[in-house]
Amino acid sequence: MTLEAVAEAILARRGRERPYVIGVTGSVASGKSTLARALSPLLAARGSAAEIIETDGFLLPNAVLAERGLELRKGFPETYDLAALAGVLAGLRSGAVTVPAYSHATYDVDPAAARTVAPSDIVLVEGLALGLDRPVPAGGTSLIDCLLFIDAAETDLEAWFVARFMGLWEAAAEDPASFYARFRDRDRAGAEALARLVWTSINLPNLREHIAPVRAYADLVVVKAADHEVSRILTAGA
Repeated sequence: MTLEAVAEAILARRGRERPYVIGVTGSVASGKSTLARALSPLLAARGSAAEIIETDGFLLPNAVLAERGLELRKGFPETYDLAALAGVLAGLRSGAVTVPAYSHATYDVDPAAARTVAPSDIVLVEGLALGLDRPVPAGGTSLIDCLLFIDAAETDLEAWFVARFMGLWEAAAEDPASFYARFRDRDRAGAEALARLVWTSINLPNLREHIAPVRAYADLVVVKAADHEVSRILTAGA
C-alpha cells in the first residue's frame, strides 16, 4: 500500500473546514514527521495546499523541565504547554499564528526558529500530545478535524528509535553543540545500550500509558511494517 492511499483516505474524510486540521500521532520514532512531510506534496498535488506544525515546539524548555523535576519525563503529556498548543490550533481558524520550534540536535526548544504559519487548505499537526481531547465531551468541539494514528509493533518502534538515536550520536562527532555530544565518550555498544535504556524506561511507558490509548479514538490508523512501509489503513473503530 502506498502513501498516495493515505492521502486519498484523508481527502475522502475532509469536511468543509478551512483549514482542515489533521493530527498525525503515534509513538516516538514511528515516523510522524516523515509521514507529514511526505503527505504535504501529495495533498498539494490533489489541490489541497498543506502546512505542517510540529508539537515538539510546544515542549516546555529544558530549564523548566529541570525546575519541575521532569527531565526524565520528556514527551509525557505534562511536559508540553498544552494550553499554548490549543491556542495555536484554535487561532488557525481565524488567521496566521506563531509556532514555536524545537531542535533535535540541542534537544531543546529553539526560540530563534519560531515561524509564522498562515491558514492553509490543510494543516498537518504532527507529534505527541495529540488526541488527548478525545472523546470530545457532549457539546464540545475537537481542535483536530481528523486524527491519524501511526501503528507499529513495539519491537519495530524500539529498533527505529535506537537507529535514530545512533544517527544523532554519530552526527555529534562533528557537532560539539549537539546534545548527543555528551555521549561521545561511550563506544558504539555503550551508546546503543543507553538508547535502549531510554526506550524501556521513558518512551515505552509513555507509549503504553498515554500514546497507544489514543488509537481507539483515531479517525484513521496507518499500520506500518518493519521496513516503514504502510501495510494497512484502518478507519475509525477498526
